[in-house]
Amino acid sequence: MNHWKETVEVLSRVSALRASGNGHRAALATVIHTVGSAYRRPGAKLLVFDTGETIGSVSGGCLEADVREVARAVMDSGQPVLRRYDTRDETDAISSLGLGCRGIVDVFVQPATAGTLASLLETLQGLLAGDAPIAVATLVDAAKGGRPAGEMMAVSLSSNDLLPFSVGGTLGEATLDEQLLATLGDLGHCAASGMKDLGTHRVFIDFWRPPPHLVVCGAGSDARPIVTYAANAGFRVTVLDHREGLLQQCDFPDAIQLTRALPDDPAIALPAGDRALAVVKTHSLTHDRAWVRRFLELGLPYVGVLGPKERTDRILSDIGAETTWPGCRGRVFGPVGLDLGADGPQQIAISIVAELLAFVSHREPRHLWQRDAPIHAG
Repeated sequence: MNHWKETVEVLSRVSALRASGNGHRAALATVIHTVGSAYRRPGAKLLVFDTGETIGSVSGGCLEADVREVARAVMDSGQPVLRRYDTRDETDAISSLGLGCRGIVDVFVQPATAGTLASLLETLQGLLAGDAPIAVATLVDAAKGGRPAGEMMAVSLSSNDLLPFSVGGTLGEATLDEQLLATLGDLGHCAASGMKDLGTHRVFIDFWRPPPHLVVCGAGSDARPIVTYAANAGFRVTVLDHREGLLQQCDFPDAIQLTRALPDDPAIALPAGDRALAVVKTHSLTHDRAWVRRFLELGLPYVGVLGPKERTDRILSDIGAETTWPGCRGRVFGPVGLDLGADGPQQIAISIVAELLAFVSHREPRHLWQRDAPIHAG
């Protein structure tokens, strides 16, 4: 889900650079394929400016220096480049950089302030301003079929069945565009960004799925690190509190919305239940109880409650939760957060956001060294 946030930031910087009229250029590097060990998944992006400044990442820092040099060449030539980094061979300094990370990473580098991406910039930003999944296809293999690498097509997808309903750009041929739309209709909700064969062409399909909304109830000082860490992790965070004086933008600069609200106010617009999670921490038993009831009524799949287990059990008992919503204890996480031995607002916030990430990724938290599969495998 971090790809959505990263993409918004990258395209915003490209747009600002083009609008400045200062003549500076940029190139965009995107991970399009990985095998074995890789720090970032397909879809990860690194924007490289002609000044040497960068935004984003395609690795943990081991590939960025070389990718910057490739990006400079792309800016000069105007032609995209596909670069493979095979870190399995520690003796080949050209292809592996001697990293010993035991994996393959394919990175596609294309002009950002000129060419196809620049022409699609306004369309892409418009799609990202909405709340529908997006698929962006890029023609990568220029050798097959004779089409120029870098042609792009953006498709807005139905949130229910992934049927395409809006298109921008083209892969260069009407039949190829039709093949892409048919492929997107067949892939389903769980498709991951990656390479696809469309006839004789190789296309990278980058799926951008809107990140979940996180509603934080309670704007006390201990909410600030939760909001900051969650927003940095990619969540779109709304802060609710009945105390208007606590809802200060300077305290929650990363929140998309600050709203004065009481749980029983029907006029309060809340995110759709299946696309939202909540952390309830008003430090008032009365208000926490009412917010938990409201979120269970809305069908939120995750309702985190700050405080000891006995307090959460009392809240659920008071509102007759198991009778009204049988099995709801599986949706209520109280005490909220992972058992990390956290102490203090910052550490507790880390434990809460870690649990949120595990929940939306459908992962059972454990040590990475205990996994036999690659880190990003399902």
